Amino acid sequence: MGLGNPGEEYAHSPHNLGFLAIDRLAAERGIRVTRNDSKALTGVGVSESGAPLLLAKPQTYMNLSGVSVKALMAKHEIGPEKLILVYDELDLPWGEIRIRPNGRPRGHNGVRSVAEQLGTEEFTRVRLGANPGHPLKSGADYLLAPMSRQQTKELEEALGVVAQAVNSIIADGVEMSMAKFNRRAGG
Repeated sequence: MGLGNPGEEYAHSPHNLGFLAIDRLAAERGIRVTRNDSKALTGVGVSESGAPLLLAKPQTYMNLSGVSVKALMAKHEIGPEKLILVYDELDLPWGEIRIRPNGRPRGHNGVRSVAEQLGTEEFTRVRLGANPGHPLKSGADYLLAPMSRQQTKELEEALGVVAQAVNSIIADGVEMSMAKFNRRAGG
């Protein structure tokens, strides 16, 4: 499941990196993420390894993402151990990827909402770096503003790596995927 904000005005903002990652996964797997289900746009298909795959983009706005995630997981009988949450991370450099098996929300309100609604922080996270590499007057304003042309160009490669990471987590598990993908950009 990817986190973001619904609406065209946010479609190409750094805070929607989770939605953009879901779009990339959907395109690669031939899945249409258009079905309204539990306050989310969803699509069903299979991963590279043949495992069932439910892709979702909550339509509740970031701070209430947990409402949709909890409803989807209950309806489709998915436990927290099967959840892979993809989202932007302002603490990471632009395009860098970090996989974590669990952890605290670290100031990300969408992740906080999911953890609160599920009653656990024990779910896999794929964090995609959103930090532009220069000081920001307002993190919130930056995250909700359109990406620069250069960021959009650089993002294509990062989204491909996120799709590979999600497929790896499903096929090989979190620990092996962390060893493979948790390295510095360009490393």
